Amino acid sequence: MPSPRWAVAVLVPLLLVACSHAAADRPAGPLRIVATTTTLASIARGAAGPQADVRSLVPVGTSPEDFQPSPDVIAALRDADVLVENGTGLESWLDATIRNAGNPRLRIVVCSAGLPVRDGNPHLWMDPVYARAYVAKIRTALTAADAAHAATYRASAAAYDSELAALTARTRAKIATIPPARRTMIVFHNAFDYYARRFGLRIVGAIEPTAGAEPNPAHVSELVRLARSEHVPAVFAEHEYSDKLARTLAASAGGLTVAFLYDDSLGTEAGVTTYAGMIDTDTDTIVSALK
Repeated sequence: MPSPRWAVAVLVPLLLVACSHAAADRPAGPLRIVATTTTLASIARGAAGPQADVRSLVPVGTSPEDFQPSPDVIAALRDADVLVENGTGLESWLDATIRNAGNPRLRIVVCSAGLPVRDGNPHLWMDPVYARAYVAKIRTALTAADAAHAATYRASAAAYDSELAALTARTRAKIATIPPARRTMIVFHNAFDYYARRFGLRIVGAIEPTAGAEPNPAHVSELVRLARSEHVPAVFAEHEYSDKLARTLAASAGGLTVAFLYDDSLGTEAGVTTYAGMIDTDTDTIVSALK
């Protein structure tokens, strides 16, 4: 029977050969990063800096919760070095897509892992404090995937972390201008729970309590009752969904304001093509509608 020392002597060269093949498999050029959504792609771009190639699997204006991946999504995962996903059930289509891509060198960052998820709600990125935690996770993955540029990634992530800290402070100051009695909202779906908790807003209901499921008449009637009893100033719709239910609810509750927010996807208009721009725009919209 071979001695343990002999086994180690054979195993080490084999491991070195395997590692060299893995390194050779990665194409030359910038690190290839794919994120599941445009919001996560923006956060990843901030963490990585301009030297990285970052793209989103889900296009602008499409919800990741009911996205159907196409062959080009599988191809993008097959070629990627790092995948940035949210987790917590947001991307139910992703596991099968990763298996179909068959990329053994793909590093996967699950941004919500280890964070305080509430009631299975995946929208932690809407709180800029949690977005900063996402940046730290992405930085760790990038430095491991491309050690030669680790110092650059650390510097980019540190600069972006400072930008998100300023975004947090700016958002808090804006929300503070809303009279406390008017800091009450009805939203389209429960994407703003973490944002509301961070900045002192109160959400009394969601038009779609389950993403993608149209509410029944009893639920809408209950929202009308809540809007009246809680003196809700505004109902918030979302750009990627129909505003029909939001407008019906607003009219039934006494002609409330209807305003539009971004969360699962960035926009194409100036000012909402980055994560920080999206949060700024949403905050300005909320302040205007509630004040």
